[in-house]
Amino acid sequence: MAGACTTISFLPQIKRIHRTRRTRDLSLPTYIILAMGLWLWVIYGILAKAIAIILPNTVVFLLTLYIIIMKIRYK
Repeated sequence: MAGACTTISFLPQIKRIHRTRRTRDLSLPTYIILAMGLWLWVIYGILAKAIAIILPNTVVFLLTLYIIIMKIRYK
């Protein structure tokens, strides 16, 4: 349930970026650090063989990468 909440929490931001093409108020360093932390969780999940850690963190990592790409693209 925690993984679902974490994943869903990114969808409104992504929807807004996609609709407005604006990312001016988003902090690029924050999303880069978040992506690094998520990637470390994915690695930990793989080592622990825990799909409940791997799956949601992989999805949120990909959503975070989308935000980073859009932040750079619409700078």
